[in-house]
Amino acid sequence: MRNILYFIFIAFLFTTACSENMPLIDCLSCDTETGPPVEPEDRKVVIEEFTGVRCVNCPAGSAEIQNLLSVYGERLIAISIHAGFYANPYPESQYDFSTPEGDNLETFLGIPIGYPTSVIDRKQFSGESDLQLEGTSSWGGYIAQELDSDVKMTCGIENQWNANERKLSVSVTGGAIEAIDEEIRLTVFIVESGIKDTQLTPSGKVDDYNHKHVLRKAITAYNGDVVVSSLAVGEFINEDFTYSFPAEWDEANCVVVAFFHNGGSNKEILQADEKHVIE
Repeated sequence: MRNILYFIFIAFLFTTACSENMPLIDCLSCDTETGPPVEPEDRKVVIEEFTGVRCVNCPAGSAEIQNLLSVYGERLIAISIHAGFYANPYPESQYDFSTPEGDNLETFLGIPIGYPTSVIDRKQFSGESDLQLEGTSSWGGYIAQELDSDVKMTCGIENQWNANERKLSVSVTGGAIEAIDEEIRLTVFIVESGIKDTQLTPSGKVDDYNHKHVLRKAITAYNGDVVVSSLAVGEFINEDFTYSFPAEWDEANCVVVAFFHNGGSNKEILQADEKHVIE
């Protein structure tokens, strides 16, 4: 179900930041004549790491992401995308982490020269030739830069888990802090951590390597679903989804990642959120 709820302002926008994860979903029941304005929230940054079980240098990239998460906490959202040749499982692998979405995303965001590599907020930074940031040395600086940037809209997630049916219901809500006069898309991923399986490392193959932030599924199109062609100040978006989990996924270790982003040649992420499937 898709709908846009229009809120008429009776006060100016707040200019000071509020706490993270504003409960936007509550506003769906607000009176449209008296509903509150969209309040600013802290910026969250998405890092999409391209990796693979056959990539000997990729554990260094994964380690750097863990270091960055320890610094930035919930304001940094990590996704590890297994794609390309390096994602081909070994004969002894228990899982195949590659996905059609992952391969499409690698093409969509630019095929890198080598791994480890990442894309941060799907933004091409000044001095960089494309979105892909090979190596790990620049990741922290660009993340800090993005965390200080303005937020044009909010993003919130509400999950409901049906254990009997192993079915997840997701509601994603966003509101415009500033007018956005271009196409807006929404991408929703399911990401799983704590998966023990084979990985090539500088010390050789490790059979019980701890794979984290693994992209399991896009429950939108890989490049996002178009939700609106523009968004005026104070307008809200609400998108609902359901997805049935395969038996081999551990729902206790899964999170939903959602982000609104531009839909044209500029692919930049506007705002993101992350919520555990089971809180």
